[in-house]
Amino acid sequence: MATAQTLAQRRDDSWGKYDFLGVAKYITAVSVALVAISLVIIFAKGLNYGVDFAGGIEMQVQFKGNIEASHVRQFMTDEGFPHAIVQRIGEKNEYLIRVESIEGKSEAETNQYVQDTVNKIKSALASKMSADGAEVRSVETVGPQVGAELRRNGILAAFYCLLLILIFVGLRFDYRYAPGAVFCLFHDAIITVGIYSLFHWEFTTQTMAAVLTIIGYSLNDTIVIFDRIRENQAHFRDKDIYWISNRSINETLSRTVITYLITYMTVASMFFFADGVIREFAIAMLIGMFLGAYSTVYVATPLMLMLDKYQKWKKHQLQTA
Repeated sequence: MATAQTLAQRRDDSWGKYDFLGVAKYITAVSVALVAISLVIIFAKGLNYGVDFAGGIEMQVQFKGNIEASHVRQFMTDEGFPHAIVQRIGEKNEYLIRVESIEGKSEAETNQYVQDTVNKIKSALASKMSADGAEVRSVETVGPQVGAELRRNGILAAFYCLLLILIFVGLRFDYRYAPGAVFCLFHDAIITVGIYSLFHWEFTTQTMAAVLTIIGYSLNDTIVIFDRIRENQAHFRDKDIYWISNRSINETLSRTVITYLITYMTVASMFFFADGVIREFAIAMLIGMFLGAYSTVYVATPLMLMLDKYQKWKKHQLQTA
């Protein structure tokens, strides 16, 4: 008959039945490559900034009759705005018309251009598309300087967020954990932005808000696993860090899966049933959450193990010197 100690030992060993870290080096290598590719795409292609970041004019126009987007684009071209972006929203014949703003020699000149452009489009809609029941629902204008400032503030917000997380994780655990956690969050955010750049999707303040939310959401799961690793290190002093990490991932697996599934369902419902800025936010969240679902296991934890291995090697070198 097996003793209680033997049964406990078997129970402890069974927690490693899913060897998540066995293929970690391959997935980590792919993830690092994706980050590098995303950076190249972002710097090479840039981002398709929305009006709030690039500056310009955004008009929401509703038509009483059914009208095709091609007809609205042709109208804007005829009025002297061939590069205007026309996007259909909702199911009520509503369109967003975006026109890039031109920066004048002074702020007054820029404002005058914006006002003249808005009046010109409104007058043209009233005279040439009155039969279609064109109605301007809202007008939003952002100057180029304000847009540049928003871009700068958005980048600084992400940078300071990662910096503070680096300090927090380093104080909460130790320096072995901090770089892996920060690179994991950077991985989720930069690949999301890289996808936007690759497909030339519009990058707005809602997208930026989603990226910052992704960073916070991914950190939550990373901290849970790292905290369990630290707890298990105190409990299983005879086990190496690899075994402890694998066990910790197994122990938190159900919590991770359930949390991500419920949140993913919520965000997916925002994508399918909402519209406008809510849908823009949901798209970025869906991409980032998918990346975050595996990055904690296959990016943050392997990097922590690499630093732990380096720390032990360095300690050995000092002892043998």
